[in-house]
Amino acid sequence: MAATDSYAGGDGRLSPLSTPSATRAVLEAHGIGTKYTLGQNFLVNDDVLKKIIALAEVGENDRVLEVGPGIGTLTIALLKHAASVIAIERDPDLPAVLADTLHPWREKFALIEKDALDVTRDDIVAAMVEIGGDTGYPDRASSAANETAHWAVSQSEDCLSESGYPVSPPQEDLQLSLPSKLVANLPYAVAATVVLDYFENFPFLDSATIMVQKEVADRMAAAVGTKNYGAYTVKLGLYAEPVGRFAVGPGNFFPPPRVDSAVIRLNRRVPLMADGAPASPEVIAAAALMADAAFTNRRKTIANSCKTYFSGRGPISLGAGPSAQEGAPGIVLPDDAAIAERLAAIFDAATIDPRRRGETLTQQEFLALGAALLKVTAA
Repeated sequence: MAATDSYAGGDGRLSPLSTPSATRAVLEAHGIGTKYTLGQNFLVNDDVLKKIIALAEVGENDRVLEVGPGIGTLTIALLKHAASVIAIERDPDLPAVLADTLHPWREKFALIEKDALDVTRDDIVAAMVEIGGDTGYPDRASSAANETAHWAVSQSEDCLSESGYPVSPPQEDLQLSLPSKLVANLPYAVAATVVLDYFENFPFLDSATIMVQKEVADRMAAAVGTKNYGAYTVKLGLYAEPVGRFAVGPGNFFPPPRVDSAVIRLNRRVPLMADGAPASPEVIAAAALMADAAFTNRRKTIANSCKTYFSGRGPISLGAGPSAQEGAPGIVLPDDAAIAERLAAIFDAATIDPRRRGETLTQQEFLALGAALLKVTAA
């Protein structure tokens, strides 16, 4: 189907696709339907789109990252407000649809055709280069050239050397030109994992404004001591804090999901130790491990729950997984028996009563446990 500019719209809607009839028309035109296995529920309420843009505070200088653009309903709203949008989509049927619906904004949009959990920083850098693909800089296929060309896109023409090629930038300046906001109607099956993974591995993201299942939003924003407060709440809280939220009912989607939804905004935060000092990446990684251990058996004391967690495990590596960001801590802890034997010393070093339960511990207390774990196991 030939790309068209008809979706630019003039009917007063933020997105011309934000109705059931328009959504059906696009799907039928491309001969596709919704896929339950991919959690596809397309948003069809323009007022909800406006509230998302307002909550995310998307402005003309913002570079936005979107996961699961679908047919482009939210993407169009973002493109009307932001400097650029990079979207991530795994459904092989949808790139052709997006090429059609987003054609009026093609100069400020790039698509990464990949599973969201497999996306790397290099993928995002390459997408930024694609948006600036008319700059004419050579050798953009290599990773190093990608970063150099990406820098050129974000800077003035004064940053050219005498040879006419872009000058390689300092790393911290390059990071400033990457997307700073995640705004998305996330596939619900992977929403919680994507949000934590992106805050952990993409430090250039300052905020996430995402549509998720209501129960997931409850876990993201749960207070200490409540039923929704768990290991996930603690781990996400080591990177971000909730600052706004609104409810979205099933009737706002096509087809309607069988669950209630919520849009929640999370802002990146720097967790602090008890003395007010910022927690190190190593301590944050260790605190996340202790949160998993403390909630292994929610109804048990942290002493018993942690003992269960560490039983049967081999050596534990912190921050060394396949999705770990460059420069992340790569600490190998002793095996399960060694840690289990030192649990009493870990609780003592953190001044945490081992008879308490996980849901009573604050994030700062989990940081204390993480620091104690590193200290005691290194002794």
